[in-house]
Amino acid sequence: MDIIGEILGYVAGICTAIVFLPQSIRTLKTKDVKGLALSTYVIYNIGMLSWILYGVYLHSIQMILFNSISFIFSSIILYMIITQKK
Repeated sequence: MDIIGEILGYVAGICTAIVFLPQSIRTLKTKDVKGLALSTYVIYNIGMLSWILYGVYLHSIQMILFNSISFIFSSIILYMIITQKK
């Protein structure tokens, strides 16, 4: 792969990896999950786990790394939704 493709891959990976970081921080601080849909995070986490497994299958460190980071942040939110909704 050429350098432009590598750079684009890393930029995309970093963006998708940290997309849930602000929401994770906010949710942990406020414990407010009223506006968050459980189904969204369940489906998203299943998708991320699938991408991680696909990355393992392809031996793609970038795919495994960036999707694992995203999975961790979205799992924090999912955990908060499950434990905080009454």
